[in-house]
Amino acid sequence: MELELEGADLKAVLNRLRRAQGQISGVIRMIEEGRDCEDVVTQLAAASRALDRAGFAIIATGLQQCMADIESGRKNGEDGEDGVRMRARLEKLFLSLA
Repeated sequence: MELELEGADLKAVLNRLRRAQGQISGVIRMIEEGRDCEDVVTQLAAASRALDRAGFAIIATGLQQCMADIESGRKNGEDGEDGVRMRARLEKLFLSLA
């Protein structure tokens, strides 16, 4: 299963990942500077949320594409087994972020 992100979807995911990257750099810097624990944890939580959102956006796009592929396969009379395997893989990915 290949994921194809295009246009606005790709830009949104990349922006979230860049935001998380900046926040993680900030956390590292804060730790090196000996900053307050509460500030560090707050920044770390923000980075975690940004990564989660990027992951969920990728999974949502993947689900949308997979559903379109499954529907296309049904219209062409293909076996539903690929759909079952695809669903299991997507479920595993989704649960890895939960």
